[in-house]
Amino acid sequence: MDKILVTGGLGFIGSHTVVELQNEGYEVVIIDNLSNSSINVLDGITSITGKTPLFEKLDLKNKEGVETFFEKHNDIKGVIHFAASKAVGESVQEPLLYYENNLVTLVYILKELKNLSSANFIFSSSCTVYGQADELPITEKAPIKSAESPYGNTKQVGEEIIRDTCKVTPNIKAIALRYFNPIGAHESAKIGELPIGVPQNLVPFITQTAMGIREQLSVFGDDYPTPDGTCIRDYIHVIDVAKAHVIALKRLLENHNKSNYEIFNLGTGKGSSVLEVINSFEKVSGKKLNYKIVDRREGDVISAYADTKKANDELGWKSQLTLDDAMRSAWKWEQVVRGK
Repeated sequence: MDKILVTGGLGFIGSHTVVELQNEGYEVVIIDNLSNSSINVLDGITSITGKTPLFEKLDLKNKEGVETFFEKHNDIKGVIHFAASKAVGESVQEPLLYYENNLVTLVYILKELKNLSSANFIFSSSCTVYGQADELPITEKAPIKSAESPYGNTKQVGEEIIRDTCKVTPNIKAIALRYFNPIGAHESAKIGELPIGVPQNLVPFITQTAMGIREQLSVFGDDYPTPDGTCIRDYIHVIDVAKAHVIALKRLLENHNKSNYEIFNLGTGKGSSVLEVINSFEKVSGKKLNYKIVDRREGDVISAYADTKKANDELGWKSQLTLDDAMRSAWKWEQVVRGK
């Protein structure tokens, strides 16, 4: 079976995608620098699939290391590129860190793919490229607006780099998957979202607060023009996102793509507010969450949820799992991680 490289493959979405790839019979090689992940995730992947993926600890900012890797693994048929820093708030405070980590590494990988006879590339993009969209739900044809954060800008520029490369490099076929807000964990509770340090995303902060690790959850603003005043996002189960990556990869491997650079939204098509997510958690866990309303956070858009028609019709993918499913699995994962 084809050998697939997954960068950031021990991270949250990456690890779930590795599981889905191995379940489909692919040979997987993981690159991860363990900056926001744990080597223990490898054991979780192995336990679920019965097979240990190849693993190389490598910082993709190391150009020579990337070159050496591709010399060693010159039979790679596809790359799914997750490795990137991803916290909106942190990116506002540390823009240069984000531009180096998210863009320089992308360039190094694409340079190596140019040398292959055929290369299939899946890019982990984000709905942040749309900024605050004029119309909801957001289609792939929505205008790309000035990014609300350096993180969002790295996804915009990353897509431009890939698009420009594909224009002049016919051996590279690429799909950018713009996903909305992946949450949840594997049903086995053997892998899940485990951020190092203080969580930057809503759901792990919720589960850690419920577990008593965090004293209180801050809800950033309740004065937005939404039904309950809190921001609205399209929360999608990580398993659905992982499956979409496998489907997109097959599309390229089987030459079903319509052009050598394509874009698809990944979402449920439904928006949920921060308070609705909290309510879902309280319902499935039976626990009352300690939270408070605080000032708005810089870089947050008001509302974003996907139009999923293109992904449903052209990619042949559709989300299957619910918000409650995701919150239930996230809570189960948190309890297992903490030994409760």
